[in-house]
Amino acid sequence: ELMTGYTMLRNGGVGNGGQPWVLRWSSRIRLTWLSFTLFVILVFFPLIAHYYLTTIDDADDAGKRIFGPRTGNELCEVKHVQDLCRIRESVSEELLQLEAKRQELNSEIAKLNLKIEACKKSIENAKQDLLQLKNVISQTEHSYKELMAQNQPKLSLPIRLLPDKDDATFPLPKSNRNCRLHNCFDYSRCPLTSGFPVYVYNSDDYPFGSSLDPLIKQAFEATVRTNVYVTENANIACVYIILVGEMQEPVMPKPTELEQQLHSLPYWRTDGHNHLIINLSRKSETQNFVYNISTGRAMIAQSTFYDAQYRPGFDIVVSPLVHAMSEPNFLEIPPQVPVKRKYLFSFQGEKIESLRSSLQEVRSFEEEIEGNAPADYDDRIITTLKAVQDSKLDFVLVEFTCKNQPKASLPTEWALCGERDDRLELLKLSTFALIITPGDTRLVISAGCTMRLFEALEVGAIPVVLGEQVQLPYNDVIRWNEAALIIPKPRITEVHFLLRSISDNDLLAMRRQGRFLWETYFSTSDNVFSTVLAIIRTRIQIPAAPIREEPAVEIPHRSGKAAGTDPNMADNGDLDLGPVETEPPYASPKYLRNFTLTAMDIYRNWNSAPGPFHLFPYTPFDPVLPSEAKFLGSGTGFRPIGGGAGGSGKEFQAALGGNVPREQFTVVMLTYEREEVLMNSLERLNGLPYLNKVVVVWNSPKLPSEDLLWPDIGVPIMVVRTEKNSLNNRFLPWDEIETEAILSIDDDAHLRHDEIMFGFRVWREARDRIVGFPGRYHAWDIPHQSWLYNSNYSCELSMVLTGAAFFHKYYAYLYSYVMPQAIRDMVDEYINCEDIAMNFLVSHLTRKPPIKVTSRWTFRCPGCPQALSHDDSHFHERHKCINFFVKVYGYMPLLYTQFRVDSVLFKTRLPHDKTKCFKFI
Repeated sequence: ELMTGYTMLRNGGVGNGGQPWVLRWSSRIRLTWLSFTLFVILVFFPLIAHYYLTTIDDADDAGKRIFGPRTGNELCEVKHVQDLCRIRESVSEELLQLEAKRQELNSEIAKLNLKIEACKKSIENAKQDLLQLKNVISQTEHSYKELMAQNQPKLSLPIRLLPDKDDATFPLPKSNRNCRLHNCFDYSRCPLTSGFPVYVYNSDDYPFGSSLDPLIKQAFEATVRTNVYVTENANIACVYIILVGEMQEPVMPKPTELEQQLHSLPYWRTDGHNHLIINLSRKSETQNFVYNISTGRAMIAQSTFYDAQYRPGFDIVVSPLVHAMSEPNFLEIPPQVPVKRKYLFSFQGEKIESLRSSLQEVRSFEEEIEGNAPADYDDRIITTLKAVQDSKLDFVLVEFTCKNQPKASLPTEWALCGERDDRLELLKLSTFALIITPGDTRLVISAGCTMRLFEALEVGAIPVVLGEQVQLPYNDVIRWNEAALIIPKPRITEVHFLLRSISDNDLLAMRRQGRFLWETYFSTSDNVFSTVLAIIRTRIQIPAAPIREEPAVEIPHRSGKAAGTDPNMADNGDLDLGPVETEPPYASPKYLRNFTLTAMDIYRNWNSAPGPFHLFPYTPFDPVLPSEAKFLGSGTGFRPIGGGAGGSGKEFQAALGGNVPREQFTVVMLTYEREEVLMNSLERLNGLPYLNKVVVVWNSPKLPSEDLLWPDIGVPIMVVRTEKNSLNNRFLPWDEIETEAILSIDDDAHLRHDEIMFGFRVWREARDRIVGFPGRYHAWDIPHQSWLYNSNYSCELSMVLTGAAFFHKYYAYLYSYVMPQAIRDMVDEYINCEDIAMNFLVSHLTRKPPIKVTSRWTFRCPGCPQALSHDDSHFHERHKCINFFVKVYGYMPLLYTQFRVDSVLFKTRLPHDKTKCFKFI
């Protein structure tokens, strides 16, 4: 209708009543009203809506709300609106939580800032304290140096015997016999700390070198190359050595020519002081060609001396060099038992010239005879010995005429008969070997006598020397009365009675000592040369050079795997086995008697069975193995009953025992390509008290797996690479072993911690013996007349296997460097018997059996792969080893024992005042 009216107005108002103006007016009014209405709606309605929306939440009660009370559900009826509401609420909660955290962090930051400031102040204070401590330490070191300078004597070179510059006019001693160390030796070239350097001339550089015996020269040069004291720097040498014999007869130089050649040596210095002239003899023919030449102040070492020539304490009587370029064949050396042999004594010899005829010869220079000629006892000796042989009381063999041509000899000397092999066969049947000294008392020793002495000691015939004036080899440092009988010739009528009165124990002791002297000082060229140097070094009181330790070449390995705890190994209840070492490893004290030993106990060290500490270099540890009591404290040695630090009743399992208050041990574990077994064994050592370190001897040429992770047991594990696969590597004195106590253990041995600690404490009470767990014994096979190795369970034992045993590191040096090489060669040949060899060595040196601890007999871990000992040939090889070792030593050194150490109180819970000791059963 509106549109119709609007159309009619536009057409002039005609139609339907004829009122055009009215329609025009009404149309305008409606348009205006419509525009106004639209304006009001578009302007005021948003303003009103905005007003009510901003004031709807400010109403205090429901009655004042513009829209009245509304619920949340009413406002959030649509689903997406509800989701938006939930998101809004979640975001609000998170914002509140973040705000709370922000406030907490701000507070923590404020606290940390305060701490940082406090630390800065502490650092500044610590720097000041450190600076003060450095000043105090510097002042203390300065004061210490001043005190040391005041209390320590000044060390300087000894006073020179001769002028600083060589003076050709410096007078020689009035007589060669007047030379001694105090007037013919220059100590200024040999300080105590010099190391005793020795320079050896090359004999080929001089004319007389072409006259030397080739074998002796070759043997001498070979031993010089390996000697620790020889130096090529002649300017620092303490002693100069020249080899002049044995010479070959056709090309031997004249005495005057030899004297000129000696005086022309570049370091002779006009008189030959600090020189040693060595004249070795390989045969019984004596060559004393240095007797008629002037040797000045030079020392002489040879096998033949006249009384006018020999200077006691200056010259050296040496043994003959029989085995020049060969080692002794131990299979040909007879055993030391039975003690008594077929003949009570024997002698074969022929005197070429009597004493009276020799006295009529022209005397050589400076030689005179005072008084009447000495009595010739040789005729009385012949008569007496023949009477003993004819009496048939004992089997004796004496022959004073050689069946064949006798060997060349000096006047009045008894010449040797027959060949060397024939003489040795006779001596093997003789309990005693007679050695008749030359009738001419001016001849204090001859090569023939030293050859007889050498052969007697070699085959175990006890030497009986007739003639007390004789100077036996190395007589100023060896107690010959422990290995030989030295009888004056006037007592020849009592010799038979004396020899029959000696007990079997004394005979065996003398034979053992003679065998020891022969092996140590006579048998090889190395021993002869080393003995000569050792005598000079001992005379001038210079300590021996340190013995060589085996350098350990470590195999890199990864460690870090935490070692587990085996309940069977570490579950000790409330036992206190000792502290687990948390401090750095504690090494045993080093040997500190290097200088005093040269002035003390010389005879004990040269003659004792454990070894010649002067001949061989000293070890880093004290060779006096048994623990010695030490005074701990000052004042009087008396203390009231119940007082003091000792004997307080401390329970045994919590006390280390012994006289060394602090000590650790090193585990040496030999392994060969059994990584899993090795790792398990190492883990079982975790938490073991008093453990210094573990040395794993990797005996395989194949290195460990690169991905192998070694356990962390709290102490260092050193994996050592060996040059070859040898069981002897178990006993090498590795330089990484810094403790005296060594626990040698197989990689498959299964020992509890309490057993190891008990064994360690027992070893500390018997440091010179093998203390271990698996016991074995030897037995005599009557049908086969040989020795057997037995591993059956028995209450009697003679060996403790080193697969689980404690021993002193000193024995590692002796096993590797002193024990006969033939034994180590057999161990390598059979890949077996190294444990038996160590038991032989220790029993031979100490004459004591090992000590077994605990009653268990086997210690193999359950489930481990089979070892070499399970092979059928294992026991047959050990039988052979024992019999071969007996031949090398000459007797059976193993000793039986039924002594076993078990601790009754080690695991017994008793009151502290009752647990004062432990028992041996």
